[in-house]
Amino acid sequence: MAEQATLVIIKPDGLKKSLTGNILTRLSETRLKIVAAKVVRVSRELAEKHYAHLAKKPFFEELVRYITGDLHGDNRVLALVYWGENAIGKIHDLAGATNPEQAVPTTIRGQYGRILTSGVFENVIHTSSEPEEAEREIKLWFEPHDIVLDLYPVREVLTPERKSQVWA
Repeated sequence: MAEQATLVIIKPDGLKKSLTGNILTRLSETRLKIVAAKVVRVSRELAEKHYAHLAKKPFFEELVRYITGDLHGDNRVLALVYWGENAIGKIHDLAGATNPEQAVPTTIRGQYGRILTSGVFENVIHTSSEPEEAEREIKLWFEPHDIVLDLYPVREVLTPERKSQVWA
């Protein structure tokens, strides 16, 4: 299996419950490299793009509310890119089944996940499930300069109309 990149998001419930250190410790068992990391305040736009493939599902709105922190009153996630041999499979296996009740108890979701009475899976972590999905998600959550490896082809553009913030 070749080296690959995968996106991992520790979701708002994971941060609110201070599970970040525990989850990162578990992820370190994979011996993969972290090549990008940042805390993100998730906008509705980003959430909708991330879950675009589920837009027609009846639970789409709940997913958006979950990842944006509306359900927990804490709009932060920790987004990471892991890199290495079979990264997607290793992380996906360690995370466990999306449904916390079906996840093996020794997995991250099996240990820390739960299902709300509304039916929403509070599964504390997102992981990419295939290379195409990983690439789409990484490009959505990170800019090329955020990642310490050159994962995908880039091009340089000069855009004078781009508005950005700088330190005052």
